[in-house]
Amino acid sequence: MAVGAAMISQLGRYEMVSELGQGAMGVVYKARDPLIDRVVAIKTINLGLALDEKEEYEGRFYQEARAAGRLNHPNIVTIYDVGKSGNIAYIAMEFLQGSELRDLLREERNNMPVAQIVDIVAQVAEGLAYAHQHGIVHRDIKPSNIMLIRDGRIKITDFGIARMASSAVHTQTGMVLGSPKYMSPEQVLGKEIDRRSDIFSLGVMLYEMLTGSSPFVGENVNAIMYQTLNLVPPAPSTLNPAVPDMLNFIVAKALAKKVEERYQNALDLARDLRACRDTLPRSERPVSVEPAGKKKLNGLAIGEQGLGAEKDEPVPSTLGLSRAFDSSEATLRLAALTGDQADVDELSKTLKVPVPKAAVRPAASASPVEEESAGKFKLLILGLIVLVLIAAIFLH
Repeated sequence: MAVGAAMISQLGRYEMVSELGQGAMGVVYKARDPLIDRVVAIKTINLGLALDEKEEYEGRFYQEARAAGRLNHPNIVTIYDVGKSGNIAYIAMEFLQGSELRDLLREERNNMPVAQIVDIVAQVAEGLAYAHQHGIVHRDIKPSNIMLIRDGRIKITDFGIARMASSAVHTQTGMVLGSPKYMSPEQVLGKEIDRRSDIFSLGVMLYEMLTGSSPFVGENVNAIMYQTLNLVPPAPSTLNPAVPDMLNFIVAKALAKKVEERYQNALDLARDLRACRDTLPRSERPVSVEPAGKKKLNGLAIGEQGLGAEKDEPVPSTLGLSRAFDSSEATLRLAALTGDQADVDELSKTLKVPVPKAAVRPAASASPVEEESAGKFKLLILGLIVLVLIAAIFLH
């Protein structure tokens, strides 16, 4: 359907109410299902394309329905139905009251509190972990595919280029799917990808949310791809002082160039984010998100220091980072913050990386109250021993 064309009134049994937006593969509508009187979102694709494109586009479209339709998770959009009317295929899905994360970031650039960012990305990680457990890789994680709804939850949308392990839809050799800014190194190289590619893309999104700029920038797609393969971006805290060290290490591990050095599953990433969230101050007010299409989002909580909106936007350094942002060292530092010394030492041997001095937690010293309690306990034990000895003497 061409931009500017008259809106269709009906698809299958669904009655179109209004147009929500233009997607890469078609138009998205707000619609009504008269059978059960439910408001839904209808995503369409015009199949009246050139013959050599039709099969691929239609295959990818139905693949989205099969992939997302298998998933039942609070952080993934729910698919209700799929159908075809003439040259238009469509998917009926839950209608979300909220805004795309992309629009939220534009409206509140450099003002989103770190605690809220961590909450959002942890939810995305949990949704991805569920999808990955069911054999589905999203392949296109980015802010425009994340919806923030009114109750504070997020929903992952658009599994249009997801690939199931059993899928019969294949891409051409070396064909790159996804958005250049958020692609993993293996996507850039056209290699086989798995769940760890989604983790890298989520790491890019997290970096962008924390700093207000992408870790990989360039004048064209080739420049961005080159940086994705070769550039180590500045640690987020160098661009936003509100970012704690632990979050630096989490980002570093998510953005590791080598897949084996990256988080191996999204659930581990979510757990580290939750642990980091517990160390941050709570936002003073809950986030209120207006429906998509409104210009302003009211009630956004600013609980922590802003991201430096009055400063010039920094440009990532091409000189690389100190070893404090290296993925292996980040792994050790995370272990030191969340595990015990034995685990840290074992991990150090495995990675063949010395334990950073700053990562070694000092032995906790007892408080005066604890020392007094320990002293009383020792005296009690000593008294019992003396009584036992006296009783033994009299009994003999």
